[in-house]
Amino acid sequence: MNRKEIPMRKITLTAAVTLLAAPLAAQTAPQVTNDLTVTISPQQYRICNDRPARPTWMDEVHPREAYKALTLMDLYELRAWEQIVETGNCDCDVRFPGWEEASEEFEERYLLASAAEHTAAQRDIRQQRNDLRHAVQDLCEAQGNW
Repeated sequence: MNRKEIPMRKITLTAAVTLLAAPLAAQTAPQVTNDLTVTISPQQYRICNDRPARPTWMDEVHPREAYKALTLMDLYELRAWEQIVETGNCDCDVRFPGWEEASEEFEERYLLASAAEHTAAQRDIRQQRNDLRHAVQDLCEAQGNW
């Protein structure tokens, strides 16, 4: 076998693979249009589709400060679960209340906290939430909202 034949074989093999893959890539490529109409439908959930929108800053937070949004989400869910256990009610407006109260508590307690303090708070909040999990799940399953 000649040394010049080896590179030629590699080039031929590469070309053959590329030509065979092109039709497959064309079939799976997304359709591109010039239509600027927004076609994104709202998020659909299995339960409680009329959930209140979370604070805008949570979607716009810098990735290095995403821990702040996580703390607020954890706090929001904990407070909702506490209400479910306290009232015995798992209606959508109890399970997914407005964000105002959790946001106010977050601003008072955690807004200026360090990342390490947020981590500790998240661990504590999640532990409290886990303590309520079985009671909340039982209530919400019985009411069809789990």
